[in-house]
Amino acid sequence: MDDKEPEAGRRPSLRTARMEAFSDGVFAIAITLLVLQIGVEVGADDHLLESLADQWPSYMAYLISFSTIGAVWIKHTVITEYLESTTPVLIRLNLLLLMVVSFVPFPTGLVAEHINLHDAERVATTVYGMNLLLASSLLGALWRYAARSRLIRADATDAEVTALSKQLVPSLAGYVVMLVVGLFVPLLAVVGYLAIAVYIILPLRAIWPRNPAHDIWSRRPLHGRCSTELTVASSSVADAGLTVQTTAFCRATSRNQCALSFGTRFCVAGSTR
Repeated sequence: MDDKEPEAGRRPSLRTARMEAFSDGVFAIAITLLVLQIGVEVGADDHLLESLADQWPSYMAYLISFSTIGAVWIKHTVITEYLESTTPVLIRLNLLLLMVVSFVPFPTGLVAEHINLHDAERVATTVYGMNLLLASSLLGALWRYAARSRLIRADATDAEVTALSKQLVPSLAGYVVMLVVGLFVPLLAVVGYLAIAVYIILPLRAIWPRNPAHDIWSRRPLHGRCSTELTVASSSVADAGLTVQTTAFCRATSRNQCALSFGTRFCVAGSTR
């Protein structure tokens, strides 16, 4: 990609569509390659069930890596949803992240093959943990750069930006702790990596409700008071008695800007229902 020379005093700004599409493709390929680490030895026809059971390390490594790549993709999706535009620097940071993510199948195979070997399992677990830690670090760097470079959508509030920044920290700290644990109890560290991924993937806010003002997992702006309700489209579909209505709401954010949000909420006397 050739970077266009910016005008004097103006930072080059690019659309995010191609970066998002390319990223999704790399994530999909990396997560698919994980299954290639699973297989049975040739000539296992007479004891196939036993051979399948012996592959439990491969199943475990596949589950952890699949969950981890899925967790990184979820966070990456949230970050890109907040981006208004991108820059050549952000694109290169994103490429570094994708390089690390696409490398995950290799240490996954190392863990699957050496988890039962006393000395080798420490090396395999450490390499695996460093890969996950680097991915988490680059994901955080991607978001921090976007925030500092003001590439985030205008309707995103300061509280939302801060909330997402804080949510990137626990996984980073968790990987550091598991790296240390892996030097002494490798199997426990591997289970810890799975726990971190599950923590990110599971919709914990459905179990422990969060403050709606800090719900950064929804594109719908939740800050500020409702100011004006605008019905921009309304249509009825006479198909099997189904009626569909689409309504957009204009809401004032803490930055005194108006953001459109599609949904079923409506504004009444400065409150939201």
